[in-house]
Amino acid sequence: MGEAATGGRRQRTDKQRNRTHILEVAEEFFAEQGITGSMDAIAKRAGVGPGTLYRHFPNREALLAALLQARDEELESRRDAIQRDVTDSRDALAQWLQALSEWVTAFDGMPEPLRAALTEDTSPLAITCQGFITTTEEFLRPAQRDGVANSWVRGRDLFLSTLATAWARGAAMADESSPDALVSLMRTGWETSTTEAVPGGDQDPSYP
Repeated sequence: MGEAATGGRRQRTDKQRNRTHILEVAEEFFAEQGITGSMDAIAKRAGVGPGTLYRHFPNREALLAALLQARDEELESRRDAIQRDVTDSRDALAQWLQALSEWVTAFDGMPEPLRAALTEDTSPLAITCQGFITTTEEFLRPAQRDGVANSWVRGRDLFLSTLATAWARGAAMADESSPDALVSLMRTGWETSTTEAVPGGDQDPSYP
């Protein structure tokens, strides 16, 4: 193998190593500071120059999209498991929305860039969001056919409601009972059942 080929392979290996290291540092940083933390601070903590960071990830959305890739795969696995194992369309939709809610709260501040991605076709997060909206529709339609979800509800509405609920959980006025209450309110919106679910009380264990 020629010297040039060896050098090229070494450069590619170094580039991949730098990228992996930046992602590891960024995940730790975002977990501590939220996703609004400084990109330059991430570069400094990773021991690389800002130019190196931006060559790998030209903006915050690109970095966040790369960090979410592993979580996307995990969410897709949960989707497949629900589709395979859950036969009741109401429970399937509820479990999918719970899985989606957990994905949305991977980092503090996540709802805002995901919301923005829905109106910005150039955002690297846009394809991810649109894909999960499509999946939500796939769970919603059977529930609507079975009469357990309101016919006027759209998958896009449920996705946005999940983002809104995730944002509200982190609001200054939220307390420890807020997450269950918000999920219950959201479910009351799409579900046709008149059965009341009391946050924190006795309920179906599959209830998100």
